[in-house]
Amino acid sequence: MLLCETGKPLIQHTYEAALRATTPCGVCVAADHEEIAIAVRAFGGLVEMTNPDCASGTDRVAEVARGLDVDIVVNVQGDEPELSGEAIDAAVRLLEDDPSAVMSTLATPIRARDQLLDPSCVKVVFDARRRAMYFSRSPVPCARQWHDGLLADDPPHFHQHIGLYAYRRDFLLSLAQVPPSPLEKLEMLEQLRVLEMGRTIAVAVVPHAALGIDTLHDYQAFVQRNRKR
Repeated sequence: MLLCETGKPLIQHTYEAALRATTPCGVCVAADHEEIAIAVRAFGGLVEMTNPDCASGTDRVAEVARGLDVDIVVNVQGDEPELSGEAIDAAVRLLEDDPSAVMSTLATPIRARDQLLDPSCVKVVFDARRRAMYFSRSPVPCARQWHDGLLADDPPHFHQHIGLYAYRRDFLLSLAQVPPSPLEKLEMLEQLRVLEMGRTIAVAVVPHAALGIDTLHDYQAFVQRNRKR
């Protein structure tokens, strides 16, 4: 979060990306380390300190949400400096348009088989109303008779889950009190807890996924892209 070869710490790039969304009334960093808080304050950002023992990102966001007077809270990962404001707005509008959904997220088509088979690429299956049916590290849906043309079909058969979430605040606070569910623990995917509770997650499909920063190589590639702009 504090790497700054571009002249700005990574967390500032993500903060500024979030500010490009038009629906939220504000942006706040939930930090569990004073170094992060110092960096955020240095560029004029809003930061809230959270318990370093939070079990998950959802718990951390819920801790901040308890002090907010809002209806919807969006969780943006700090390592998503190239996330578009339109993606955040799409997640918010899903909850505004679907009163039955307590949570929303994003997906993008998968067009490469190695990505489909990669367990680190989380897949999502949703119904005709764009409501999530399942999330998995496995290639779902699984074609009984495979041919590469399936990857080119339109509409797409396979979708990558993008880890941005919007929550109704009241549901977020209650979710943080529910223990991990069996499928969640099996797949290590927190969003499965919501489905196992029988609640609705709305899904918006966007053309492309932003490139998150998970490794030093990812960061160096981001620095190069940033220099070309």
